[in-house]
Amino acid sequence: MDHLLISQLESIDERFEVVERKGLGHPDTICDALADALSRALCREYQRRFGEILHHNVDKALLSGGSAAPAFNGGAVIAPINIYLAGRAISEVGSDILPITDIAVETSRAWFKANLHALDAERHVHIHALIKAGSQDLQSLFARRKPHEAPLANDTSIGVGYAPLSSLERLVLAIEKSINGRDRGQQNPAWGEDVKVMAIRSPERVHITVACAMIGRHLVQMDDYLWEKAAIEELVQRQAAAHGFPSVEVGVNTADDLQIGSIYLTVTGTSAEAGDDGQVGRGNRVNGLITPCRPMSLEAAAGKNPVTHVGKIYNVLARQIAEALLKEIPLIAAAQCLLISRIGTPLTEPALLHLKLRTRDGSPIDPLSSRITEIAAGYLFRIPKLINELVAGAIEIF
Repeated sequence: MDHLLISQLESIDERFEVVERKGLGHPDTICDALADALSRALCREYQRRFGEILHHNVDKALLSGGSAAPAFNGGAVIAPINIYLAGRAISEVGSDILPITDIAVETSRAWFKANLHALDAERHVHIHALIKAGSQDLQSLFARRKPHEAPLANDTSIGVGYAPLSSLERLVLAIEKSINGRDRGQQNPAWGEDVKVMAIRSPERVHITVACAMIGRHLVQMDDYLWEKAAIEELVQRQAAAHGFPSVEVGVNTADDLQIGSIYLTVTGTSAEAGDDGQVGRGNRVNGLITPCRPMSLEAAAGKNPVTHVGKIYNVLARQIAEALLKEIPLIAAAQCLLISRIGTPLTEPALLHLKLRTRDGSPIDPLSSRITEIAAGYLFRIPKLINELVAGAIEIF
């Protein structure tokens, strides 16, 4: 395979580690979710009307926070959250005009209703669709693919992935997903979806900070708030022990000042209600984490089209290749994958595919190169099959 480079992955300093995850209701995650929900809705509508996905990239979203007056036993939203969905999409084919604005608004409201249990999607949010037609050159590039041929990259970009996740990375994912994966109407309804988890590991300690927006109408007084904080700390301690960390320091809503009554209380369960803003691409990478000690791409995957945009496809694919190498070749202990595209060339022919690998016994990688190449090539040539998985939302990208 052309442009494939395989090299030894050197040992990294594993004494220190920093891992972060922005949860479901964080303003940045909301922007990622709405942008990608819009892309998937457009894909389905294009397929329904025209039998194929047309050119679009709706990966520019901004959340401008509102204002609110939270209180025990209630509170009120004073000014709504404003969502601005921007990007490019084909909206006319002959005499057929797609209601892009309606699709954007309806898709966003549906996401809020399904995911933020204390937020009123009709009253607490205003959605503004600012989507225009794309440039002719990119539309032409998108349409240039012939049937049964690989799509052409519509950008020159970078995708990175690695495997396996560390124990701390798995723990951070588990904490946020446990908090937001509960039955939110019945189990701890005072916990909002705006959760952020930051974990720091050093030789001396593991410290985990959790921020969780609390919902005032489910709390009568300060003691209730403190009880909910303690419940979150207990959950974190349980998860930590289950992931091999029997002793961790945990802080929950550490900015609270009980002396002056300043606590993380909200009306809707998200800080977006009161001035915290958000933007696509400022949150989790495609593996659901922010990992400054690991290779990362700055690409905003959410909202990019799943057919030709390497900013989405190559980041997903790099992670899949790294995971597959560990699964298929037991001798490999760790893998990093770097993919670089060249605009206008088939996605199955990257300008560079660089694999860094480490074996369990320290033996050289060279004897495994044939099998490694076979696995990587197999994933490159299944790129067209990724489209349906991405459109269906079967692959998490934030």
